[in-house]
Amino acid sequence: MRTVSYLFSVIALVLLYSPLVLGQTSFSPADALKVKSLRSTMLSPDGNYMAALRSESVKNRFDVDHFRFRDPSYIRPAAYELVLYALDKKTSGVITTGNIQNLEWSPNGSSLAFLKVRDNQLRLNVYSLATQQPKEVSLSNDLMISSNSILEWMPDNQTILIYQRSPGWMKKGMEMYKEAAEGPTTVYSSEEPFLKWDAIGNHSSLSLLSSVNVTTGQTVGILPEGRYSNIKLDKEQGNFIAFQVTKPLKTSYNRKDGTEYAWMKVNVVDTSDIVTLREKTKTRKQYIFSQNNQWMAWADSGHIKIQNVVSNEILNLTEGKNKLSETDTTAVKFSVEKWSKNANQLIARSKQGLWVIDRSAGSVERFLEFDPDDKKAPKYTVLEWMPNGESLYLAYSAADKWDRGVFQYDFKKDKLQELFRSQELYRSWQMSEDGSRWMFRYSDGDRPDELFVANSKLENKYQVTDLNPWIKDKKFTKTELITYLDTDGKELYGILYYPVDYDPNKKYPLVCEIYERFFDNGYRSSMNIVANHGYFGFRPSVNLEQGRPGVAWIKGVTAGINKLIEKGLVDPEKIGVHGTSYGGYAASLLIAQTNRFAAAINISGKTNMISFLGDSPRIGTRNYAAAEVGQDRIGESLWEAPMKYIEHSAIMYADKMNTPHLLLTGEGDWNVPAANTRELYYALRRLGKEVVWVNYKTAGHGAGWAGTEETYHDQWQRMMKWYADHFEKKDKKEGKTP
Repeated sequence: MRTVSYLFSVIALVLLYSPLVLGQTSFSPADALKVKSLRSTMLSPDGNYMAALRSESVKNRFDVDHFRFRDPSYIRPAAYELVLYALDKKTSGVITTGNIQNLEWSPNGSSLAFLKVRDNQLRLNVYSLATQQPKEVSLSNDLMISSNSILEWMPDNQTILIYQRSPGWMKKGMEMYKEAAEGPTTVYSSEEPFLKWDAIGNHSSLSLLSSVNVTTGQTVGILPEGRYSNIKLDKEQGNFIAFQVTKPLKTSYNRKDGTEYAWMKVNVVDTSDIVTLREKTKTRKQYIFSQNNQWMAWADSGHIKIQNVVSNEILNLTEGKNKLSETDTTAVKFSVEKWSKNANQLIARSKQGLWVIDRSAGSVERFLEFDPDDKKAPKYTVLEWMPNGESLYLAYSAADKWDRGVFQYDFKKDKLQELFRSQELYRSWQMSEDGSRWMFRYSDGDRPDELFVANSKLENKYQVTDLNPWIKDKKFTKTELITYLDTDGKELYGILYYPVDYDPNKKYPLVCEIYERFFDNGYRSSMNIVANHGYFGFRPSVNLEQGRPGVAWIKGVTAGINKLIEKGLVDPEKIGVHGTSYGGYAASLLIAQTNRFAAAINISGKTNMISFLGDSPRIGTRNYAAAEVGQDRIGESLWEAPMKYIEHSAIMYADKMNTPHLLLTGEGDWNVPAANTRELYYALRRLGKEVVWVNYKTAGHGAGWAGTEETYHDQWQRMMKWYADHFEKKDKKEGKTP
């Protein structure tokens, strides 16, 4: 019988308070701006401290100069508080504020490194627990720190690895950028191997790898200018660095060619000693490194191979051992999951279960069995090994309901033990290096996350943060998981958000927020704003099929709505729909296929698939790839299947749109340019349809929500008025009193 610990029940009671508390007021767009959240949460190695960046995250989307996307001299503004939580003392304090990124504890946990913007440049800073003061490190070579820089401590706790720019990098980058963005003449040629903006992006990815002594600032070059990623430092002695080298060859249209990848190793002392670990290939493979970075593992044709980074020895751990059992010789195809902390064991996954591979003993054993034909089987995700390698933690989630938890598998006892299961949300697990403490995020499923800590058995839990104490005075929606069948009979899920002060004797208007698939709940400002306007919110899933995905929304969204109508919850005459980006595109396509919506809103969504192919030059061939092999799922080029592109362009069916349509765009949107959405405005106006286009001149992707605080409020006001006005028109049409 399932049990939930007493303390977890207490947490639920504390956070899951009733929405009927006297004095509660509506949750508004202004409140959404006040909600604080954490990013870059970093538990110290001993588990005694937690560092995090705290901010009113929505506000960090404001005041960005979207027109300077890919400008090498531009650093996007952001405002954070770097907060240190002393977990044993249950105290916290702000270390510093500003535009901060990349937190990293030293191996002994005595210092915290971070990057902070000063004078339009990233600066290396180190906070000492001993002095309780941050200090900016002055680099001896005076080179810029790269915007994509890593922070990787050496075992000596004094030296840190960073990326820097070469002396001529900025000058060349600005010349390339200005020629493309400002002219006065810009030349494009098919003779060049790269599209112009791809070439600019390639230049931006160039960096030097350097080491910095955080006490003296002495900076030493390790690798010359190149394109490096996945830096793996020898954690035992600091003798070597393994790294991936990327070499662009040409602009790619299918995401499968145009780049070479290789893995190398450099001696930290003798930087001329560079060894090839994995030969260059045009296929990007995923390599899983052991905690000490002395072993790398990967899947190769269903087998698990490992390589010793020190000796270069390669072993196939599953050769001759990839059978289900002695009696069942079905071939097993493995993928790599996680090394044990001592690098003696490795977890692998197949569709038939989870396996433990012992590197020394050469054994391959399945410890958790899956039924590959059971579509509703729960999912187990590997979280962490205990340091002694005797047990493994697994996150658990049901496939058909909100049932989530953590299990521990004991290899000696061959036993899977449930530590807890709950309907609430627990995620972002981090374990201290000694395995004594967990840190995780918790939410009742409706309100914003808070951070909690617990011991290794997930006992003695307590709340670390109280980011938004004021929300107890605000009305929040309640969520429910809805199951329904689309018109093809496929089972889908949607998240229903109840109106605040819900009265079961009433039917309410419904506002759908659409994209692709939804399952997990959690705090969402948009649905809380909708619920506080007296509407149901609904995030229905759709089953997008390769080739003709455009019908998915009519099959799935309308089926989900029908389920809510059948439950007696929704007024069928007062249904609205909106989406952002791909969801905005979907909203326009949807109302070209049905008249059942009273109002629709497209936020930063394309409307013409054909012109969209070349509409976003700053992101290269993304739009071609999205249509042919990516999210748009057409699966063929325009010249192979022109009718599919017409079918998936809402503008081609503007004459069939009878739903009042609000179009919201940002002039600085380099992702989905406003001009593409503008095409639908002109078409609908030409056809005498009801349409309003609002183009926020300083905004980006997300329209007014990605502009300024003023445009944020303006967009919400327009959206909710659009719904209210058209729901009211339905009342007047039927002679009802609104």
